[in-house]
Amino acid sequence: MKKNLIALSLLGATALLSQAASAADVANGRALVEKYNCASCHGKDYNSPIDPGYPKLAGQHADYLKHALTAYRRGDTAMNGRNNAIMSGQAKPLTDRDINDIAAYLHSLPGSLVVRK
Repeated sequence: MKKNLIALSLLGATALLSQAASAADVANGRALVEKYNCASCHGKDYNSPIDPGYPKLAGQHADYLKHALTAYRRGDTAMNGRNNAIMSGQAKPLTDRDINDIAAYLHSLPGSLVVRK
């Protein structure tokens, strides 16, 4: 019984440590959107893009942002890839961690997206 309790405790601790290791870093996400000058197209508050065809990013779901950035990084030749010359160029150098951090930062911003009607 004691061995089972110890094993279960170790398993739980391992799960918590892996979650902490993979947790997104909002501060790094902010630094990355500033580094890549995302505001030049999506607006300084990420709610007012310079072109109506560009998406509002503030408050957007983190999962959607991760999917979109990953698809731009893949490019249009890959399955589920996206083709946009600007975004593909911006996303190519991003690591998975960078994408998670950017998505967490943009999700944390107050947005004007309609979540419920």
